[in-house]
Amino acid sequence: MIGKDTAMVTGTLADDIRRRLGELSPAERKVARVLLSAYPASGFETIATIAERAAVSSPTVLRFVARLGFSGFPDFQAALRAELDERNASPLALYEAGEAASSDDSTTGLLARSSGLFSTAVAQTLAELPAADVENAIALLADPKRRITLVGGRFSHLLAQYLGLHLMQLRDNVCFLPERDVERTAALAQLTRRDVVVVFDYRRYEDETLAIAQLTQEHGGKVIVFTDTFLSPTSAHAQVVLPSRVSTPSPYDSLVPTMAVVETVVAGVIRTLGEEAHRHMQRSEETARRAGLV
Repeated sequence: MIGKDTAMVTGTLADDIRRRLGELSPAERKVARVLLSAYPASGFETIATIAERAAVSSPTVLRFVARLGFSGFPDFQAALRAELDERNASPLALYEAGEAASSDDSTTGLLARSSGLFSTAVAQTLAELPAADVENAIALLADPKRRITLVGGRFSHLLAQYLGLHLMQLRDNVCFLPERDVERTAALAQLTRRDVVVVFDYRRYEDETLAIAQLTQEHGGKVIVFTDTFLSPTSAHAQVVLPSRVSTPSPYDSLVPTMAVVETVVAGVIRTLGEEAHRHMQRSEETARRAGLV
């Protein structure tokens, strides 16, 4: 049995550690940084290994996990394993686990359950987003000197397209990462310090998006990651991470809260660009009219 009162905790253990950094002693903060530097794998190392990497004593590691509310190191690792199981869950696994089941299988019951889940998920997502991260995302996307490239996954590519199509109406130098191998390779090879790559990646994370984030960072570019609260591995290479809740009445993760974050960011970009966004929208509208596209 896990010794932590999980009912009072939201997000991941990494989120909890970040929130508590200000409460920790200098030695405990060293432990926290070691765990966060290679999260979640670092949490499965031995107490002695973590202590050595943090240059602290083993009792300091134990005090750290106690500060998080765990009765011991095994309980901390058990919580981390449970988080990873949830993080890696497929729609099939969620279905078979009964997460989609409800005591009221009527349409009325489904509507009521969906209303509660989506309303709560959106509210929690927006409340938990650090304002500084949202501001950084807006600043990067509104910087006219930067080239914006967007890429998503199996389902999340729809959100990448949604954000990208809005940005195209507001500013220049916005594109989607090509799908064909040769074109994608050429685009990635041309990344520079002025590039911002926006990645959408959700659990059952895709290796390709991780490689894209790594390449962007290596070329000096900036990475913005839209992900779930379990945090895509691409987060380790990102300047901005915008996690969203994924609660849903079905076995499939919801992208509704992410849509709310995307639209919030778009509103911020419009505010930041000001009259330039207005002029760009006018030019786009006139061009589309003359080309017979509207």
